[in-house]
Amino acid sequence: MCLGNICRSPLAEAIFKHKIKERKLEASFEGDSCGTSNYHIGDPPDARTIRNAAKNGVKINHLGRQLTERDLESFDYILAMDKSNYQNIFRLANAGAHADKISMMRQFDPEDKGGEVPDPYYGGERGFQEVFDILDRSMEEFIDYLQEKNLVK
Repeated sequence: MCLGNICRSPLAEAIFKHKIKERKLEASFEGDSCGTSNYHIGDPPDARTIRNAAKNGVKINHLGRQLTERDLESFDYILAMDKSNYQNIFRLANAGAHADKISMMRQFDPEDKGGEVPDPYYGGERGFQEVFDILDRSMEEFIDYLQEKNLVK
């Protein structure tokens, strides 16, 4: 979950799907991404995000969408990229009832638990690679967590 759903969150979704496919766990998961704003509804991810993902062997297939109350009801985990978006999630009327499933993405980052995933939008290629690296190791740890908790068949 990020602000516009064109950089960080579609990349996280793509990395997640890539990793569960590698582990042959596609039947056990459904993953999606969205933004807390309505800035880019229906838009593809930022071209730099797509290029960075491809450079790292990950394919993105996503169109931007905004977070809804239904998402909080439908998904078991809601992972925010930063504190601002974390707070934005709680603006939804039903967020309090689902607080236990809302957390920060980097809670699963072995190098910086609880940190924020920086927004690469106003930066260069280096920033997009930094975000890829953060999300790659965070998703690896997240999937390991799910397997350790026996939440994966």
